[in-house]
Amino acid sequence: MRALLTGASTLVVWGIVCAASARAAFAREAEEDERGVDIHGFVSQGFIKSTNNDYLAESERGSFDFTEVGINFTSALSDRLRIGLQLFAHDLGPLGNYKPQFDWFFLDYRFLDELGIRVGRTKLPFGLYNETNDIDAARVPILLPQSVYPVQNRDFLLAQTGAELYGLLPIGTAGELEYRLYGGTIFLDVSDNEDVRSFEVPYLFGGRLMWMTPLDGLQAGGSVQSLRLDVELELEPEQIQQLEALNAVPPGFDGTVTAEVPALLWVASVEYSAHELLLAAEYSRWRSEVESTLPILYPEEKTVSERYYVMASYRVAPWFTPGVYYSVLYPNVDERGGRAMKQHDLALSFRYDLNEHWLFKVEGHYMHGTAGLRRDLNDDAQLDTLRKDWGVLLLKTTAYF
Repeated sequence: MRALLTGASTLVVWGIVCAASARAAFAREAEEDERGVDIHGFVSQGFIKSTNNDYLAESERGSFDFTEVGINFTSALSDRLRIGLQLFAHDLGPLGNYKPQFDWFFLDYRFLDELGIRVGRTKLPFGLYNETNDIDAARVPILLPQSVYPVQNRDFLLAQTGAELYGLLPIGTAGELEYRLYGGTIFLDVSDNEDVRSFEVPYLFGGRLMWMTPLDGLQAGGSVQSLRLDVELELEPEQIQQLEALNAVPPGFDGTVTAEVPALLWVASVEYSAHELLLAAEYSRWRSEVESTLPILYPEEKTVSERYYVMASYRVAPWFTPGVYYSVLYPNVDERGGRAMKQHDLALSFRYDLNEHWLFKVEGHYMHGTAGLRRDLNDDAQLDTLRKDWGVLLLKTTAYF
């Protein structure tokens, strides 16, 4: 039944994309509006197979739960004013389930080259590639380095609802500086999670500064983001009874637990992109602190994770681009031992552009460590009991216009 429903959902959204594509073609032919509306869409289907351990989906037996569908509209209402939005649906293992949502939407007014403002649900300028994380055609790998761009955290990291200031500042012969400053919140639907009563982000703010050097194709800079997560959980009756037996909760405890998680994320970035060659490297640290009303169950602790990667690709022919990256994740810089406290990921990707609207990718990963795995996909097993060395094969095809 689920397969029928999800398949039907895909067909519905695909129908919308096709209809919009036909409408866009008609609008271009009619040329009724000088400015017009730019309409773009994409449909992706992937496959994941791992040698051991379930990764992103039930991948050990092979999974097609890796689908993305989107359509976006942008329009320049004047020389300075632009608007846009994207409707998106996806399925990735337990995430998404083809539920359509407005991925991003914005109103953008540019006063000068040095100053503009965006309001709405705007993409987060975090690192080099967060803003293009939803555009498969914009990159070679199927999965961006997961240490810095974890696809399982897409809803947290892609966009924020609020406002953003941006601009490009010339600095003479030294090149240019691009700045982005933003603030707002993140709205997430947690209605599918019976244990979570509420989830709020009372604040989120950050920025990115990139130096466009005089050397063509070379840029470097840094990003920083600060936010706080407020969560209210409801424990199961069995959990409450266990805690009462341990005298760990006061009399009359109703099972409600609240937690605050302030976090600070930063990343340093460098990229060289010229002719057919792309070289990139990023180093990041994410600091979080848990403050809860029930420390025995949700300990109050501070954690700093370390994340970095190096990546390269070269376009050998117009239709063929291979790429490689090495990505490292340490969830806690103070505990680097053990398979559950690290993930080394060596990935090799091959992109084939079959024509200007259709591509196919093949990607293999050698994984050392289990830090990036989800327990709920692995029979709730402790991560340090899972296979330490394992591999992943991914296939993905995308049609876009």
